[in-house]
Amino acid sequence: MLSNQIQLLKRKLAAYPLGTQTSGFLDYLSLEAGLSPNTVLAYGRDLLDFCEFCQSVKIPNIAKLEPTHIYQFMKRISKGKAETSVSRALVAVKMLLRYGLLTGIISENFLGSLEGPKLWKRLPSVAGKEQVFKLLDAPDPEDPYYLRDKALLELLYATGARVSEVVGLKTKDINFSVGYVRCFGKGSKERIVPLGKIAAKVIQQYLADLRPHLAKPKSPDNLFLSRTGKSIDRINLWRIVKKYALRAGMPKNLTVHTLRHCFATHLLSGGMDLRYLQEILGHADIRTTQIYTHVDNDRLRTIHKKFHPRP
Repeated sequence: MLSNQIQLLKRKLAAYPLGTQTSGFLDYLSLEAGLSPNTVLAYGRDLLDFCEFCQSVKIPNIAKLEPTHIYQFMKRISKGKAETSVSRALVAVKMLLRYGLLTGIISENFLGSLEGPKLWKRLPSVAGKEQVFKLLDAPDPEDPYYLRDKALLELLYATGARVSEVVGLKTKDINFSVGYVRCFGKGSKERIVPLGKIAAKVIQQYLADLRPHLAKPKSPDNLFLSRTGKSIDRINLWRIVKKYALRAGMPKNLTVHTLRHCFATHLLSGGMDLRYLQEILGHADIRTTQIYTHVDNDRLRTIHKKFHPRP
């Protein structure tokens, strides 16, 4: 499905002077950089607008681009888009220019002079430990899929895995003897995440008592299966978490990703080093992880009180 959308996007790009170079850049992202189809498609959509702009100002190829052209493009799209969308589009253009430098199409590097709109830093929504424990205890043993749902919730909170990582987990990706989960994150990057004893015990029980009944002859080897024997997708995962969140009396705006935020914040409050947390979460940039230090104000006050000479 995504590959068809990317091919359709390339056909649209072919109508513009910069289309050939932009299509080559998308191929580079997919084949050499190893980015996911979703990411490639997102870059392509932003660059389609940029190619249309370049045609309107008569720029035949990216070698003719100057900083003033980039700012004109940003000014044009800022009239109908949010600041986050403008900033994302600028990132796509910068990546295209970087590709031009890499391939020798562009000789002058002016990327350092390009600045996007300043964005507000939004703190992630986080639930307290007691609230999370209520969520984990929300599945009722009388529920028909109790073991699967219990294992799913425990895994989400025990590893801080992303939605895409959980739905893509295979049974072979869990090592119970050592105690870890192998996750494949953005760009198919692999990382090892420790798995706690409680989550491991629940998952083992699910594998022994329920998954064999859910599996059909043509079922995939994914860890979590639906009642029809298919792999659980993002929507089903969201519905399961939402169901038990409401049962536990948690906020209606809670999402699956909230458990990832809770995982990170609770580890920091327990004293985990920020660099270790970055590795576990699979963040490429430490600044992405640092946002959780702003969430846990209690920990900051405790550290200040402990180390300041006049608390």
